[in-house]
Amino acid sequence: MRFDTKIGIVVRDDLAAWQRLNVTAFLASAVAGAFPGVIGEPYEDASGNTYLPMFRQPVLVYEADAETIGKAHGRALAREMDIAVYIEDMFETGHDEANRETVRAVTAEEMPLVGFSVHGPKNGVDKVFKGLRLHP
Repeated sequence: MRFDTKIGIVVRDDLAAWQRLNVTAFLASAVAGAFPGVIGEPYEDASGNTYLPMFRQPVLVYEADAETIGKAHGRALAREMDIAVYIEDMFETGHDEANRETVRAVTAEEMPLVGFSVHGPKNGVDKVFKGLRLHP
């Protein structure tokens, strides 16, 4: 099945494994929260157990160094994409409001990004992540 939109997430390549997974989960939740239409129907197994719905389209996860993530973030901003960000300071907070405060405290150019996600037209997302490698 082909989709007109794409979901892409990039995480910094020097993070610990648990941090990469945590950042990816938070950034994916931002897309799910902002775009309910990207979520499919609930699942059910042959025993009648039901399971939560998930994205109805693939999520591409990339990795890059801090400089490359900053450049990709700039491309996403320039294209006015729908973006979610995760910055280093968020590892030290304990709740959502504190996370928003840490982001509010820095300019886009100064953000210590460890990852971000975008959702949008396929070609736009492809251009934002052009040259980045898929996460292994």
